[in-house]
Amino acid sequence: MSQFDPIRPYYDAEVNAAIREIVDDSMLAAMMQFTFPEDVNRSWKDQMKHTHSLRDFQINFIYPAVKKVLEMSSDGLTLGGFEKLEPNTAYLFISNHRDIILDTSILNACLYENGLVMTTSAIGDNLIKKPFIHILSKLNRNFAIKRGVTGRALLESSLLVSQFIHKSLLRENRSVWTAQREGRTKDGNDCTQKGVLKMLTLSERGSNPFGFFEKIQVVPVSISYEYDPTDSLKIPELIAKAKEEKYVKGENEDFITLLSGIMGPKKRIHIQVNKPLDHEIRQLKKEELTQNEKLSKLGELIDREIWKGYKLWPSNYIAYDLLYKKSQFTDHYSSAEKESFEKRLSQKVNPSNSLEVENFLHMYANPVVNQLGL
Repeated sequence: MSQFDPIRPYYDAEVNAAIREIVDDSMLAAMMQFTFPEDVNRSWKDQMKHTHSLRDFQINFIYPAVKKVLEMSSDGLTLGGFEKLEPNTAYLFISNHRDIILDTSILNACLYENGLVMTTSAIGDNLIKKPFIHILSKLNRNFAIKRGVTGRALLESSLLVSQFIHKSLLRENRSVWTAQREGRTKDGNDCTQKGVLKMLTLSERGSNPFGFFEKIQVVPVSISYEYDPTDSLKIPELIAKAKEEKYVKGENEDFITLLSGIMGPKKRIHIQVNKPLDHEIRQLKKEELTQNEKLSKLGELIDREIWKGYKLWPSNYIAYDLLYKKSQFTDHYSSAEKESFEKRLSQKVNPSNSLEVENFLHMYANPVVNQLGL
């Protein structure tokens, strides 16, 4: 057994057998019917049975599924910054995180279309407990992050993930995607957790763990949805946090959120690949700082790039003006767009519950607040 077996994606030699485990699953049939509605003879099934690599699975089945999702649930996708990336080069993409599946899936679709190395991507193991989803995630080159562990188990799990990421980037020339924090940002305030950066350095040998970042290319990524399809689903957790109460997820909550994120309306989407932080990391190396101070500085650099690259939509400006009772950004949206957003607000939360309304508005307004603070 490989040390990475508990968390890794499939090897190519395992792909065909894994596909055959799920090829007759009703969920896969529904997914393929959605992706290939004109394929009445289900020729996808025969093609899938003859698939023997992760890349072929991603290109022939995941990629067209993502394109179909964008066609059906969005008003279009725009890109920026991909010209900064080099072919055949591995990058560590550190991204803000809104949607469980789509953030990485859309990024990989864009990387593929631009002839760039696709990622192996982190996913919480709490999201892949269903056997079908677990197999599908491994076919989509996801690696699992253990959730709900503490103490020594957490340290061992973090070290294993760090070692896997090092191997992917430095030995296999495989790009890696990870969120800037554990789990999705619920309140729209995209901030990098120092713990995520510290985890990445755990398997670096020697007295300079920060040296890991000097060996790789760190690329902050900003993903912006005009409408977050899971906005209302995030409200109960935000309310619990505001009341300093422990939030307990409902049964199948993660699965419901996953499906809502995929199929819920998003309007426009933008992905911005920000500049690699090579120069900034070299500068940090020269400064007389502790390892923790360097990690904090790097986190701040990542935040600034993500905030700067975030595409602000009318929904963000409207939420800011409503939340702070201003007319500061009225030239960034029309009266029809404001009416549409207010209608969504009234449908998604209880308009008479000020805490719900404020948390919903913060979710959309915080990216504006962050850009104003740059």
